Amino acid sequence: MVFDKLKKVFSGGDSDSPEYIEIDLGKEPKKSRVLVRPFVLKTFEDINPILNALREGYTIAIIDIKQLRSKDVIELKRAISKIKKTTDALEGSIAGFGENIIIVTPQFADIYKAPAAPHPPAEREHRDYKDY
Repeated sequence: MVFDKLKKVFSGGDSDSPEYIEIDLGKEPKKSRVLVRPFVLKTFEDINPILNALREGYTIAIIDIKQLRSKDVIELKRAISKIKKTTDALEGSIAGFGENIIIVTPQFADIYKAPAAPHPPAEREHRDYKDY
């Protein structure tokens, strides 16, 4: 429909048509700039789609590590280490929520991390060794 009008204008056809064409651009689907995407880490190889999504720079990854954690803790540590290295290289943030969820964000988003509570003084006094 729009193309027919454009064709008439450029071909010099129909002299009764107006000199301008109104095009409705509001019907195009809008694409979000940031994508929050869930992932499930079942094996070490499952990190490849996660790393690819993070490298695009617009994905916040929510990673469920429960299945790999119950199978092989060594593989889980290896996978998390690789994800952390990629996150650091991209200047993003990574944090664990609970025991089974990891959140990874790109450079423009930060994850709130509560400051670590210092050990109470009474606990330090009962040590059998000295801190140097």
